[in-house]
Amino acid sequence: MRRGRRWRDGTGTLRVGDVSLPVEIAASYGPRRRGLLGRNGIEGALLLTPCNSVHTFRMRFTIDVAYLDRELTVLDVHTLKPGRLSAPRLRARHVLEAEAGSMTGWGLRPGVRLAIETG
Repeated sequence: MRRGRRWRDGTGTLRVGDVSLPVEIAASYGPRRRGLLGRNGIEGALLLTPCNSVHTFRMRFTIDVAYLDRELTVLDVHTLKPGRLSAPRLRARHVLEAEAGSMTGWGLRPGVRLAIETG
């Protein structure tokens, strides 16, 4: 079995086809737990890793959520209003969050493979 990449908290660039945007990476317990809580929005996206489900309790805005496998291929995309809980996606290894409507504009849909550059 191939070992996956070890992610670290920080920032990077998310590439979706020809689209490049900023991405925050939350790879340790504290940043993953905090997520987008207390924010009024986000520029770009937030990658939670490892993660296979999210909630929007105490959030201030509606978000798009993409569930990704180990190779950063999109498994599923949903929009969650504040106060919701997503069902776990068993094959998901990462979750990408962004403001509602963003992912449609980026062309995210099941089967699309993403790239993230860090550093």
